[in-house]
This record gives sequence, structure tokens and C-alpha cells, in this order.
Amino acid sequence: MAILQIILEGDPRLRQKALRVRTADDSLRVLAANMHETMDAAPGVGLAGPQVGAMRRIVVVHLPENYIDEGSPEVRLTLINPEIVKGHGEETAPEGCLSIPGWIGDVRRMTTVTVKAMDLDNRSVRIKAEGWLARVLQHEIDHLDGILFVDRMEPGAELERDDPDDENLPE
Repeated sequence: MAILQIILEGDPRLRQKALRVRTADDSLRVLAANMHETMDAAPGVGLAGPQVGAMRRIVVVHLPENYIDEGSPEVRLTLINPEIVKGHGEETAPEGCLSIPGWIGDVRRMTTVTVKAMDLDNRSVRIKAEGWLARVLQHEIDHLDGILFVDRMEPGAELERDDPDDENLPE
């Protein structure tokens, strides 16, 4: 496995639609493994193909046990061609992105989503997600369509430093 370079905002690939995957093969499985390693090392909770220059509709997610909510289980997913087929509720919360390091902004998202996708064994999967998992899935699926969280920020909301004391962040 290898850690891949995460491309940053300003790279035109982040604004392009990723290509649909016909079938999961060994090269896609290697990409998925590398994406998981890259996401974990960053560290992050989600990563989409375009963020590592792979213009394919693939996302990886890892929410550790007790992430944000006490008692929440660990979730580790690889989804190919994910699409939201149903969603309910809405909530505004801060989001960040590995492609816009050091910055967060308030984004309104659905609180519950149902996502259909394919797994690495070419089987159809359906995931009903709520809370942070729902938010992460929406964020990563947006990447596949060339949409960044800053495009979804609340009107009038401004980016804030994720760590205001970090003097090494770009202005």
C-alpha cells in the first residue's frame, strides 16, 4: 500500500465530475487500499477519488468508534458509484476537508440519508446513515460531482481556521 498525494483546492480536478466505474477490479481494490491508508495518515474520516487525482466514483470512509457521539460504532466503508436515493431532516454543522486543510465552515446537510452503491466485490449495497456518517457520505459524494464544502456553506458564513493557534496555516 502507499500514501497518495491529496490534491488541494485550486487544482481543477477537484471541480470535475468523476467517471462512473463499470466494475471493481484489482486496480480499483489497490486504489481503495491506498485511499484508506492516505485518509488514515492525513488523518481524515473520508476521501474521494478526485482528491487523490483518481477521477473515478469511489469514496472511502472511516469513523472511529465513539466519533463525535458516545456509543457510536466504528464504520469503515469503500463505496463505488455511491448515490443518495433518499434523505430527511437537516442540520447545520462545521465541516472541514483534506483538500482545504486547516479551514472549516458551517454547512447544512440532511441528517439521514440512504445511499446505494457497489462494493469491491461488485455487489450492490444500500446504507442507511444518520448523524455524522450521513454528513460524511454527503460530503464525499459531493466531491465526485466537483462540489466542495465551501460551495455549500450557509449564506453569509465565513471560513474559520480549524486551529486558530496554528501559525503555519495558509491565509
